[in-house]
Amino acid sequence: MRVTMIGAGYVGLVSGACFADFGHDVTCVDKDPAKIEALKAGQIPIFEPGLAELVANNVRTGRLFFDTDLTEAVRSADAVFIAVGTPSRRGDGHADLSYVHQAAREIAAAIDGYTVIVTKSTVPVGTGDAVEAIIREVRPDADFAVVSNPEFLREGAAISDFKRPDRIVVGTEDERAAEVMRALYRPLYLNQSPLIVTNRRTAELIKYAANAFLATKITFINEIADLCEKVGANVQEVARGIGLDNRIGGKFLHAGPGYGGSCFPKDTMALVKIAQDADSPVRIVETVSAVNEVRKRAMGRKVIAACGGNVSGKTIAVLGLTFKPNTDDMREAPSIAVIRTLQDAGAAIRAYDPEGIDQARLVLDDVTYTKDAYSAIDGADALVIVTEWDAFRALDLDRVKALLRQPVMVDLRNIYPPNDLLRRGFTYISIGRPQELYEEEGA
Repeated sequence: MRVTMIGAGYVGLVSGACFADFGHDVTCVDKDPAKIEALKAGQIPIFEPGLAELVANNVRTGRLFFDTDLTEAVRSADAVFIAVGTPSRRGDGHADLSYVHQAAREIAAAIDGYTVIVTKSTVPVGTGDAVEAIIREVRPDADFAVVSNPEFLREGAAISDFKRPDRIVVGTEDERAAEVMRALYRPLYLNQSPLIVTNRRTAELIKYAANAFLATKITFINEIADLCEKVGANVQEVARGIGLDNRIGGKFLHAGPGYGGSCFPKDTMALVKIAQDADSPVRIVETVSAVNEVRKRAMGRKVIAACGGNVSGKTIAVLGLTFKPNTDDMREAPSIAVIRTLQDAGAAIRAYDPEGIDQARLVLDDVTYTKDAYSAIDGADALVIVTEWDAFRALDLDRVKALLRQPVMVDLRNIYPPNDLLRRGFTYISIGRPQELYEEEGA
């Protein structure tokens, strides 16, 4: 089939490359000429494991193309995907749909023959109706259907998620459109991937509900971690104890500095606004969003406390800047609030991240970025692990201790066993694992 992807960002590029790998002919369209020229030259603008190879293979086989002009790409397409950004709107937290609406107007001017127009972007309930109305206004006689097909891609595992999904959600009441979508995803059927067909508004809400629920699990275990520190319990054992209940499950029960990224913060806030507009508030989600924002700066204060309550004039080494491993994405990363809190208290920051430094430079000022982890640690008064990259899981701890001015480690991802650090003479602070549980064993 012939597929056009409007938007060559994270979702559009991954989806387009995967569809091409299925054997479809795919054109990714983007208004940014520099991005398109870079993609044609084999330069991938984002870090995602396996994506560069996937793009190169499908460009070489003649199934994946890049262009800035959508007219011909849309005219010849069986399905046109809208995969543009829907950032939070400044001032009120609603999703900004201006890019979606503009894409709809441009698509309307170009479609020729029956075309399935698919919203891949995360959009509020009713956006499909608006897209249909825009196209109908421009082209009253056009033969088309608007479908909701939300993405469920995890950064760092997006290709696997696309090719081996838990589910594929298709929102449409047009049977012709449903058949087109089944044909697009047919290569997955050998994996028995469940394709769920709902009405359009249900599909739009499924994406927000899923992200809000996962954000709730993260925030829940973070608050339980705080309670563990007060009462002398171990959050990792609590998480395992409740996660083995198959009604709960163990995923997203890892205590840490709070969630970030391009989806959870934006989507929880958008769901809150959708619910408020519908006069059906989602109080739990409102609280989740508020608690998560407060937590990030609280982690900075946790570092200050570990340093004796004063970091003025001290140097803090920060390992991990991106909101999660295996991505270069700094959007809403907890490291931003942690570092700014430390800077506000007078600390100097030296930081290292395997992939995120270039993006971090765009959002964090007055930070010294280093070539590796040990360069960041050398001469620092304390070490903070913010993102759990594999490269940080097996540091030479004796070398770390020798490089630090004071053997203070604050592990915001619980990647080290406390008794090992205490035995080596570290002041070791983690999340939801009170030091007194391990002091006797680590002595």
